[in-house]
Amino acid sequence: MSRRTLFLLAAIGGAGALLYLLSGVLLPFVAGLLVAYFLDPVADRLERLGCSRTLATTVITVAFFVLVGVAAALLLPLLQGQVMGLVAKAPAAVAAIREQAEPLLERLQTTLTEEQVARLRDAAGSYAGEAARWLGGLIGRVMSGGAAFFQILSLLVITPLVSFYLLRDWDRIVARFDELMPRDIASDVRAQMHEIDRTIAAWVRGQATVCVLLGAWYGIGLTLVGLEFGLGVGFLTGLISFVPYFGMGLGLAVALGIAFTQFSGVLPFALVAGVFAAGQVVDAYLLTPRLVGEKVGLHPVWVIFALLAGGALFGFTGVLLAVPVAAAIGVVVRFAIARYRDSSYYLGGGGPR
Repeated sequence: MSRRTLFLLAAIGGAGALLYLLSGVLLPFVAGLLVAYFLDPVADRLERLGCSRTLATTVITVAFFVLVGVAAALLLPLLQGQVMGLVAKAPAAVAAIREQAEPLLERLQTTLTEEQVARLRDAAGSYAGEAARWLGGLIGRVMSGGAAFFQILSLLVITPLVSFYLLRDWDRIVARFDELMPRDIASDVRAQMHEIDRTIAAWVRGQATVCVLLGAWYGIGLTLVGLEFGLGVGFLTGLISFVPYFGMGLGLAVALGIAFTQFSGVLPFALVAGVFAAGQVVDAYLLTPRLVGEKVGLHPVWVIFALLAGGALFGFTGVLLAVPVAAAIGVVVRFAIARYRDSSYYLGGGGPR
């Protein structure tokens, strides 16, 4: 292994270790970096129309965060009320589920001993109660915890500043990194960075649109069905639909749990399930193929693993970085495989094709 390869591996390892050590304070900086990255094409377009880089950056940054603030002011109070109402109703829902399960336990008594039935009843009640308390505690900590407050404050104050300065100097930063690349591999690195850029932009742009559309569909559909907290459950389900299968599955489970305590009869359950089934059909056959496409190259299993690994290692900062890092790794792996298939190791000594 060459010295340059060892140096690159050591640099990557050192950067990963530094990110891990500083993960607690990186969130506003990573958020600002992502905002600058996705707003850079807009700034470039305004520059081509005759605006200075500073003026374009100022207009874009102010417009973006004003729109985000207006959307948050309109949606967050409504969603917060629905989420807190759902958490407050969780103990009653657990009690209702236990009451509905009593007939099933009575039928089981014909095949199980009294001791086994009592143990099953106690275990079910204990696990259901623990789940409700855990969910309520988690949401309570997110909504009112001191650490969460300072994280939100840092996002509100630091993220706009970071995104402004990075967006203003984006082209110079990219040019500086380009100057520092070894000349003999610069063209290959540029090509792979372009592919990484295309993959990330296509996935995020398409997936964000899909999440918003699904959130609107689930929220409106569940509200029309008459489900309590339907708007909040549906909208939040859409927002986490970027995690393949998990978002829809979690939303469906929560919606059916609420329906179980609210309705009687089969029709309401069928309508709730129908809303999610229709959303999945439209997503699978229309939204994802048209808005995300298959050329992005991010397999659903790879996305799930990246999100879980990023969250476990770096918290919410890792979740933000998961998809870009997964896209970069995927591009590098495909490039390495292409080089391997052209090498003598693969061709058996025949040399490159």
